[in-house]
Amino acid sequence: MKKKKILVDLSILKNVYCGLGQVALNYGYYFKENYSASANYELYLLMPKELFGIFGSEVKYVESNNRKKFLPFLTGKYDVWHAIHQLSKYPPFYWNTKYILTIHDLNFLYEKKGAKIKKYYRRIRRKVNRASKIVCISQFTKDEVTKNFKLRKKKIDVVYNGVNLFDVQNQKKPDFVKNDKPFFFTIGETNAKKNFHVLLPLMKLFPEKELYVAGKIVMPYAQKMLDMIETEKLHNVHLTGTVSNEERTWLYTNCEAFLFPSLLEGFGLPVIEAMSFGKPVFSSKETSLKEIGGDCAFFWDSFDTDRMKEVIDRHLPLFYASPDNAEKNRLYAENFSYAKHMEKYREIYMEMLSIS
Repeated sequence: MKKKKILVDLSILKNVYCGLGQVALNYGYYFKENYSASANYELYLLMPKELFGIFGSEVKYVESNNRKKFLPFLTGKYDVWHAIHQLSKYPPFYWNTKYILTIHDLNFLYEKKGAKIKKYYRRIRRKVNRASKIVCISQFTKDEVTKNFKLRKKKIDVVYNGVNLFDVQNQKKPDFVKNDKPFFFTIGETNAKKNFHVLLPLMKLFPEKELYVAGKIVMPYAQKMLDMIETEKLHNVHLTGTVSNEERTWLYTNCEAFLFPSLLEGFGLPVIEAMSFGKPVFSSKETSLKEIGGDCAFFWDSFDTDRMKEVIDRHLPLFYASPDNAEKNRLYAENFSYAKHMEKYREIYMEMLSIS
């Protein structure tokens, strides 16, 4: 009997260092370790041709390219198609293909204006209407989707994002770390929704510490931060640009605390990443972050600089007063392992294929 076929859309690997690119990378590595061609289905990965082979020889590779965006029949026919995020431009062509749509956020409702909101809304609405199964990465995102789309009695599952288990033996001190001062760390694209600029006046009150802000430099918001750094002579704040996995591992391992003042998150992956290293996390409570940080994060109730410092001054010494706190964070982070994440998706795949 001919095997059924599943395609997982990892086309976002063209931007491997963005958050969704890292999600796709971890999917691929999970399949490399856990999928065998002897399984009762065939697994196809839609991804850039230059990366073919990095996930082993058991999976099959399908090239993502511009022609297939506009001529989707060129991608081929599959029984199940999984779009791992809501903005992919690669749709399944055949209507009898069961379509799993994972929605990370509806941030466009807050970031875009006017005609652009309508454009993004129509794009996602078409996918919601086409989907056989909708999966959201947090209860917050599920509530947003339920509020903004007509679901026609479609069930929405919540599957929390998986968190990469870093190899702490494979780390590298970044060249931009020039001293041995204690430091705070944060990571994400430097755009307005990350709200990183509120950390700059905070660092004036911590002259004995450094702050490393890692992630893709996005203008004009990054320029606003750079201007503030220069004007205020904040020699202890560093916008580093993107970092390698080895450098990121070193930064998580050695930071004194992780700071995350973000305003818009469908999940907030770096919060759990930092906890997996046993680090204290200071976060905003906006959107999904209160849900994801749970009882293990410390939350700012405002972005007033003095109030933010007060929260850090109160909780940071108490966190380090007992090693149990670091272990508590590590154990909490294990709830978001890729093994658990992918097992839930395997159940969904098998449900869609109607096989066990």
